[in-house]
Amino acid sequence: MAGWVALLWVLEAVDAVSGHALDTFGVSPRQVGELRDVVPAAFVHFGFDHLAANSVPLLVLGFLAALSGMRRFLAVVTVIVLVGGMGVWLTAPAHSTTGGASGVVFGLFGYLLVRGFVNRRAGDIVVGVLVAAVYGSLLWGVLPTAAGISWQGHLFGLLGGVTAAFVFRRPRDDRGNDRGRARAPGTWRN
Repeated sequence: MAGWVALLWVLEAVDAVSGHALDTFGVSPRQVGELRDVVPAAFVHFGFDHLAANSVPLLVLGFLAALSGMRRFLAVVTVIVLVGGMGVWLTAPAHSTTGGASGVVFGLFGYLLVRGFVNRRAGDIVVGVLVAAVYGSLLWGVLPTAAGISWQGHLFGLLGGVTAAFVFRRPRDDRGNDRGRARAPGTWRN
């Protein structure tokens, strides 16, 4: 996660030095040619303040989500970026441009919030409750309360995270146990 956030800071520095040339990779809604920007939009920011606001939650929530494994984490983030970006593309106001990692932040928040309940795993439920306690105020960001802030990116990022929790839920056997979970030494399978 530190590498990802460092990359975002390097990209924003390049953007600043280039006269904001990377800002063109934000998503402009309902223009077919802009579909190619759905993924890069999650990596560009409109200023260092914008990036700073996303950095700490991205580090924390990303780290927690990545503890389940890098492949799962990358798959979850892919779903979040695609659902969030497509939601922005479909619903953002005309003549606007949306970019930034806040959709990913909201998506990771949603993923961590519901993952434990979907998987019925006590440890993940505890993580979800802690995430809700620390970052629960994020939910206000899905409401259209502040001009110039993409509540659409926040809302669809959140929905992408919840979707990812269901899509990548851990399979369970007939007894409700996680398949593939290592058994304790000396235990036998019937």
